Amino acid sequence: MKLILVRHGHVEGIKPERFRGRKEVPLTELGRRQAAATAERIAAEWRVDAVFTSPMGRSADTARAIADRYSLVPQPLPELLDFDYGEWSWKTHEEVQQTSQALYDLWFSAPHLARIPGGDTLQALALRTADSLRLMLEAHPGETVVAVGHDSVNRALLLQLLDLPLSGYWRLQQHPACINEIDIDTKVAVQRINEHVHLLGLSEEEPA
Repeated sequence: MKLILVRHGHVEGIKPERFRGRKEVPLTELGRRQAAATAERIAAEWRVDAVFTSPMGRSADTARAIADRYSLVPQPLPELLDFDYGEWSWKTHEEVQQTSQALYDLWFSAPHLARIPGGDTLQALALRTADSLRLMLEAHPGETVVAVGHDSVNRALLLQLLDLPLSGYWRLQQHPACINEIDIDTKVAVQRINEHVHLLGLSEEEPA
């Protein structure tokens, strides 16, 4: 199976940054243009057999832009749901630091040891995303599949596919509407990570 792993397009709460997680925030106008550009980029190189998506609106809308190029219907996978930030949801970094400085520091220094109050752990995220990968592999062996996830979901999947520990979570970057390409057969071959050159020129700012 060839997996084309995509992050959803731009939403509010990326700049200035908030802990978004399970909060439903729609694609911005920039996000919609990014989704269209990513769909065009994928259609130019791959014949896609199936499109899977996180059930959250920002991912589903990005997936729909891609699926429309192939007359496909995106299939929601609950296992691709974003990280649950619990009590931190939609708070700014400054707001979290005011009440949870020690846990905030742990999250960014050793995220595999942190549990967000009322929310997720990286271990739970890794288990969910591994299940999503198994489901896609079972349904589409030898085919090309697009999966549209989130920053956290994509990081967790890539760490597993690269055989890296969860402690390396922050070493990977995932720009909005970026593309990752992974071949999964008798072995795993990661062909590209965080490709987003197709987004240049969509705004005056560097894609973020």
